[in-house]
Amino acid sequence: MEIDMHAEPGDWLVVKGTIVDSPDEVGHIIEVRHSDGAPPYLVRWIRDGHEALVFPGPDAHVVTAAEKDREDTHERHRISAVQDAIARNPHPGQRTLRTRHAGA
Repeated sequence: MEIDMHAEPGDWLVVKGTIVDSPDEVGHIIEVRHSDGAPPYLVRWIRDGHEALVFPGPDAHVVTAAEKDREDTHERHRISAVQDAIARNPHPGQRTLRTRHAGA
């Protein structure tokens, strides 16, 4: 089975975890060796910064730089909303910078 994969430098390679609950491996594509965007790709892995020439298998897919930017922006907004909700309704025993406790 041939994989029809295309990438550009700046895109991201995502390799699905092969064990239940294992995280995906994510790498930044820093070089594409073929003008048509076909593999192999020179990838810098996020986990450890290691660079490797990768021939992706069927468990991998490319996320464009634009898609990754949208995902990251969405995730930052989601995290900010959760942090705001926590700040508005802290756990009763939680100390916050806005709350002064006796002896603090």
